[in-house]
Amino acid sequence: MLLVHADQVVPVSVLISELWEYEPPASALTTLQTYILNLRKMFVSATGLSAAEITKEVLVTRAGGYMIKSDSSVLDIREYNRLVSEGSSALGSGDDLTGTSRLTEALQLWRGPALVDVPLGRVLESKRRELEESWLTVTEYLVDAKLRLGMYREVLTELAALTTENPLHEGLQAQYMRALHLSGRRAQALEVFHRLRRNLIDELGLEPESQVQRTHQAILNSETNFDEDLLIARPIGGSLTASSWGRVRSY
Repeated sequence: MLLVHADQVVPVSVLISELWEYEPPASALTTLQTYILNLRKMFVSATGLSAAEITKEVLVTRAGGYMIKSDSSVLDIREYNRLVSEGSSALGSGDDLTGTSRLTEALQLWRGPALVDVPLGRVLESKRRELEESWLTVTEYLVDAKLRLGMYREVLTELAALTTENPLHEGLQAQYMRALHLSGRRAQALEVFHRLRRNLIDELGLEPESQVQRTHQAILNSETNFDEDLLIARPIGGSLTASSWGRVRSY
């Protein structure tokens, strides 16, 4: 909790709520203070700094809460955000090679699902979802950049896994269709569309988005140059946003 909000004061009330949700014990404040003390001892053992230095420079007490002071270079999330920002700026300026390199480096910092080994309260669950959505958005932009660079076969294995894990995600399914078609596997690309359509109708009662249907039609026509609005729009500035189409829909 403190690390994912590094350099920000986390109020005592938020920490207690995250630990015990709606039913904190009468001893919650005392127990929290004990946790903070033990955490400081762990920092002493890990860093070799004195307890006084840890209290002053690392895990500090502020009015109403606690804060971990960090060097931005030691947190993966900071490095991840920096690389994503650089990659986004490169893609926005039309430099797909640099953008692909930076986004690939960013995703390589991941070692599995976000916060997978941490008990989650409401705040951390929200943060987990935010991180997972960021990972998926970065992945979409990276795949699109690779497709623009002609790296069709290179993305097939990744897209096969992503579309299996996200069977109703129309953006990923459309990317998989394009990659298969441009790799000379048109029949499989059409199978992906029909499977997606069945899943959407069976589970949501919906037809595929118009962009997916137009991608399907372009493949039927053996087209290799797809209209710009069938691709993810290039980012503006140093941030990536979820594509305007292709997300999982629901009633």
